[in-house]
Amino acid sequence: MAADRNSSIDYARPIRRLLIAGLVLFLLALFAFWRIDSPRVERMRMQIVDRVVPGFDWALVPVTKTWELIEGFQSYARLAEQNQELRRELRQMKAWKEAALQLEQENAKLLDLNKVRLDPKLTYVTGVVMADSGSPFRQSVLLNVGARDGIVDGWATTDGLGLVGRISGVGRTTSRVILLTDPNSRVPVTIQPSGQRAVLAGDNSTNPALDFVEDPALVQPGDRVVSSGDGGVFPAGLLVGHVALGRDRQLRVRLSAEYDRLEFLRVLRSHAGEVLHDPGALIAPAPIGPVPADSTAEARDD
Repeated sequence: MAADRNSSIDYARPIRRLLIAGLVLFLLALFAFWRIDSPRVERMRMQIVDRVVPGFDWALVPVTKTWELIEGFQSYARLAEQNQELRRELRQMKAWKEAALQLEQENAKLLDLNKVRLDPKLTYVTGVVMADSGSPFRQSVLLNVGARDGIVDGWATTDGLGLVGRISGVGRTTSRVILLTDPNSRVPVTIQPSGQRAVLAGDNSTNPALDFVEDPALVQPGDRVVSSGDGGVFPAGLLVGHVALGRDRQLRVRLSAEYDRLEFLRVLRSHAGEVLHDPGALIAPAPIGPVPADSTAEARDD
């Protein structure tokens, strides 16, 4: 019995080694066969794949179904997150709508109380952007409206949403617009709601810098920036953008106008205000010498 057991052990080891060696040789041959770059071998490979792979479809069914189930759960989770996000945005929009309605009603009441008369002459002419002549040293565009359309040098231009620049050079049928991003552009602005005055200075970047801010501590990112009307170049109250903090910790403005898609521009017809050459006609000069007692008594009675 012991001899039979030893003989079986002696036979098993060589057979196992032969099987392992044969398997290794088969795998090496299969690898070499799969790496040979020859049209004939490629056709043989394709025939083998066509015959073997369709027979293993049943084995891939559990893997495919499991993967589809995982993707379904992931899509459901994404839909749930998007639903929650949309609900939050809807609540915020409802709150903003209510605040806008209240502000609109309050503005209407104040205008009615103060008998404010808006300037009806502030109209606009729409022009098509013909060419973009931007360069590393100049940011400007050309419009197809000019002197024949009544365009005057210095008028403000918008894209319907935010301030874009001003007219700088008028021809008969064309005019040039210097953008707010041009290094030569300087626009007086007001930062709301703090009411701080500043100057928007173009520096060839998409987010111009705010200079000469009265009190930077009162300015926060996200504050609204509008034209102040100082200097009489731009009408007051035109939307410019919102305050942003640059990487250099410099206060900048994220412009509301879409500078990457300037197709049509509105040129605002602004008219200079009346200049008072004789202020004495409106303000009475102060009396010289002592005031008579009778006039003082009359003033008190009044």
